Amino acid sequence: MTVSNEESERTSLRPLIATLVLGAFAPILDTTMLAIAVHTLVLDLRTDVGAVQWVSTAYLLALVVSIPLCGWLDAVLGGRRLWLGALVLFAIGSALCAVSWNPLSLIVFRAVQGAAAGVLMTNMQTIAVRAAGSASVARVTAALSVPIALGPLVGPVLGGALLHWSDWRAMFAVNIPVCTAAFVAAVRVLPDDAPRSAVTRPRLDAKGLILLAPGIVTVFYGLTELGRGTVSVGIVVCALLIGAALITAFGLHAARAGDDALVRVGLLRGRAVAAATLASLVAGGALMGAMFVLPLYWQTARGEDALAAALLLTPQAVGAFVPRFFVGRLVDQFGPRAVAACAFALMAAATVPFAFATPETGAIPLAIVLFVRGLGMGAVLVPILSAAYVDLAREQLPHASMFTRGSQQLGGAIGVAAAALVVQAGLGHRSPADALHPAFWLMAAVAAVGVAAAALLPGPRKKSPRILSAADRMPRRS
Repeated sequence: MTVSNEESERTSLRPLIATLVLGAFAPILDTTMLAIAVHTLVLDLRTDVGAVQWVSTAYLLALVVSIPLCGWLDAVLGGRRLWLGALVLFAIGSALCAVSWNPLSLIVFRAVQGAAAGVLMTNMQTIAVRAAGSASVARVTAALSVPIALGPLVGPVLGGALLHWSDWRAMFAVNIPVCTAAFVAAVRVLPDDAPRSAVTRPRLDAKGLILLAPGIVTVFYGLTELGRGTVSVGIVVCALLIGAALITAFGLHAARAGDDALVRVGLLRGRAVAAATLASLVAGGALMGAMFVLPLYWQTARGEDALAAALLLTPQAVGAFVPRFFVGRLVDQFGPRAVAACAFALMAAATVPFAFATPETGAIPLAIVLFVRGLGMGAVLVPILSAAYVDLAREQLPHASMFTRGSQQLGGAIGVAAAALVVQAGLGHRSPADALHPAFWLMAAVAAVGVAAAALLPGPRKKSPRILSAADRMPRRS
C-alpha cells in the first residue's frame, strides 16, 4: 500500500471513528458524572449510602452480563443494527433514570443503562477493527480510546456544574441529546453489514448463558461487596465460590461446544488473544484500583470535597489524553510488547510517590506525578487491545473484543476490592494518610506485574495485523 493510499484509508475512517467515539462518550460521561452525586442522591431519594451504591452496582452487573452476548447479537443483528439498538436502549435507560421516583426505580433503570453500555463499548471496537482493513489497528484503537480519556476530565466538572445549577436528574437527561446525535451520525456513516444468513447464523447457546450469566453476576457481586465490607465475609466467599464454579462449568461446556459456544474460549489457545486478555486483566486492576484510592487521598488525608478532589485529579486525566496522538504510531513501530511494558512501568513509577505522600505534601509536585501517571494510563490499553486482533477472521473479532473488555472489567473489580480491603485494614489503627500508603504500594505492584504480562504480547511486526476473511483461514493445498 502506498503512502497516499494509506492516508486516504485513514481519512475515510475518520467519520466512522468520530461517530463511534460520540456514542461511547455517553456511558463514559454518565459514569464519571454520577461518581460525585452520591451524597445528593442520598438526600433527594431519602435513602442511605448502601442503597445508592446499588445504583452503581446494578449498572456494573448488567454491563458485564451483556458483554458475553455481544458475539451472538453481532451475528444475528449485524454490527450496525446492534450499535443503533444499544444507543436507543441507553437513551431510554437515561430518560427513565431522569424520571426515577425512588431508589428501586433508579437501580432498575441503571441496569438498563448498564446492559446497553456493555454492548456499546464492546461493539465499538469490533466495528472499527472490521472497517480498518489494512489500516493500522493500533491507530484505530488509539482514536477509540478518546472518550475513556475525556470522561474523567469532563465528567466530574460537568456533573458538578449540573448539580450546582440544576439537579441530579439533569446528569441523566444530558445523555439523550448525545445519543440522538450519535444515532443520526451512525445511520449515515456506519457500514450496513447485514446479519449472517439463517443457515450460518449461530443459535443462542442457552446452556452457556445459563451457566455464564449468573456466574459473572455472583463473582462481580462478591468482589463489589468485598470492597465495601457491607455484608459478611461468609456471603462474599460463598458468592465468589459459586460464581467461580459456574464460570468453570461454562469453560468446560464452551470447550466442547467450540464455535457454537456463547464465547469461543478456543481463541485463548492463540498466544496473542491469551496475552491480551491477561494484560487487560492486569491493566483493569491497575487503572481502577488506583482510581479508587487516589480520590481517597485528597478527601480523607487532605479534607477536600468530592468536586475538589476530582479537579485535583485533572492532571492525570490530561496526561491520559496526550498519548492518544502518538501511541498508535509507537505500537506500529515498536510493537505492542514494548509500548505496553513502558506504559505499565510509567504507571508503577508514578504511583510510588503517593505511598510516601502526607497531608502536607505539595499539590504541585503531586500534580506533576499525576500527569506522568496519566501518560502511562493513556498508553497502556492501546497496544493490549490492538494485539488481540492479530490475524483473526472477521467472525472472530467480537469474541476477541469480549475477552479484552470482560477481563478489563474483571480486573477493575478485583483491583478496587483489593485496594478497599487494604485501606479498611489500615484505617482502624492508622491516620488516613498512613492507611492509604499500603494501598498505593499494592497498586504500584499491580502495575509492575503488568510489565511482566506485557512481555507475553507480540513484538514488532513488519506489517500491521490483518483482519482475515474466511477464505484466508482455510488451509492451502500444497
